[in-house]
Amino acid sequence: MLGLIGKLAASGVVGLNERNCQYIMRYNPRRLYPLVDDKLTTKRLAMEAGLPVPELYGVIGSYREVRSLPAIVAAHRDFVVKPAQGSGGDGILVVSARVKDRNVYRLVDGTIMNEDDIEHHLSNIISGQYSLGGHRDVALVEYCVKFDSTFAEHSFRGVPDIRVIVFRGYPVMAMVRLPTRRSHGKANLHQGAVGAGIDLATGQTTYGVTGNSTVTEHPDTGAAIAGLEIPQWEYLLGFAARCYELTGLGYLGVDIVLDRDKGPMLLELNARPGLNIQIANRCGLKRRLEQVEVQPAGAPVAERVAFARHNLAAAAA
Repeated sequence: MLGLIGKLAASGVVGLNERNCQYIMRYNPRRLYPLVDDKLTTKRLAMEAGLPVPELYGVIGSYREVRSLPAIVAAHRDFVVKPAQGSGGDGILVVSARVKDRNVYRLVDGTIMNEDDIEHHLSNIISGQYSLGGHRDVALVEYCVKFDSTFAEHSFRGVPDIRVIVFRGYPVMAMVRLPTRRSHGKANLHQGAVGAGIDLATGQTTYGVTGNSTVTEHPDTGAAIAGLEIPQWEYLLGFAARCYELTGLGYLGVDIVLDRDKGPMLLELNARPGLNIQIANRCGLKRRLEQVEVQPAGAPVAERVAFARHNLAAAAA
């Protein structure tokens, strides 16, 4: 681990203070934060721009409305409940099955919840328990993404997602987050998922990290982390790059999921993306950000993607 730290330092690792002062404060106007901090706003923006998102089944915005969930999901066996202003994956319920005659719900990790449990959770979301700053919130009920077979050996129960850091419209670093038993099937690094770096040129995974430890195999399946090829890679980079125009935010984390039937979909955007992506790639962000900083503004998406794949890939870093 000490050797890795030395390598990261030599490659220009970006720390929290530098990220905040040099990139977030300079390139992300605070007036634009609501576009990404509220998932409902993000979803509507994406739909207007023609970017696919998981279908919204309903919004529960008051305590009186929590009993409306059965009606909202009446036509759906599985679904997701999430706080519109949540962060870090907290407050998200992924329901894999609903047993109507028993009025119970089975979560993706096997947990069973009854209607009272679900209503209590919805009330907590509305009260702001999971929202940024503890403000009153609403609960989104939406389509549950179907597992893409690409990740069959690299995930425990849940659906992986792909995080791309986009700077001034250029994809600069990417990883795929792989759910584990420890993360309860969620693709969240803070809860124990594995982050696998992705080579921007090839779309193949390289290294893995869970917490602050490097890994070479998935802890539950034993599958090798390196060498997994992400499908539609060039399209995914263009998809992520378009989110710069969507929001106006210069330093942005873009989370994309691959659905087995519907293809790539935007999951959410983040104005303060974490820095563990550097450990997953065993490469610092600094030099890549510096290369992009001197590029002229206004380049088309295709040119920005081509630049990233040629100049910011693992072999070039």
